[in-house]
Amino acid sequence: MITVSPSLLSCDFLNIEEELKRFEKFDNLWLHLDIMDGHFVPNLTFGHPFVKKMSQNTSTKLDAHLMVSNPEFYVETFKDIALHNFTFHLEATENPLALIKEAKKYFPSVGISIKPGTPIENLSDEVLYSIDLLLVMSVEPGFGGQSFIEETYGRLNQISSKKEALGLNFEIQIDGGVSDSNSQKLLSHGATNLVAGSYIFKAGPAEYQKRVESLRG
Repeated sequence: MITVSPSLLSCDFLNIEEELKRFEKFDNLWLHLDIMDGHFVPNLTFGHPFVKKMSQNTSTKLDAHLMVSNPEFYVETFKDIALHNFTFHLEATENPLALIKEAKKYFPSVGISIKPGTPIENLSDEVLYSIDLLLVMSVEPGFGGQSFIEETYGRLNQISSKKEALGLNFEIQIDGGVSDSNSQKLLSHGATNLVAGSYIFKAGPAEYQKRVESLRG
């Protein structure tokens, strides 16, 4: 089944504990944490104490997307927090293979992310063999609520073809502007994990499950 990853950047922060509980019984669902440092991207979001507290108040898998300039630092500081997936940006490190190897010591799943303008060719075969997840940004990282970049479909085709040629099974996650209007097309182009923030949370708690299932088709 396709994994859906609601982005908590769009949730009701004044009632975060209740928001976490609302997703406890959903199947194949991760909670997506956009962690920004104000340097790699201009926005600033979840800090270490907040992430740790969330991990202690949910049994749902936590999916950390590190939009930070020094992801090596976060591997060390997050290693004792129960994160399921740790994704960092290819553009933020000079030695992605070493960072993947280190992160795998602490996290069940390790991913790498690329911005919309980063060529697919910048992902070496060695990196693709090493990761559990590839996050393809379909908006510029930094803020929620942006419009989906249509060129993402072509990038997905490139990635899916390379994945098949190499015989790999990493997840392909899409983040940015995902809704029921484009989810089926994304899945048909190879996506296996859909991040959605505004689309899910703007509907209100009574509609969360319906919105999540609508993304799967």
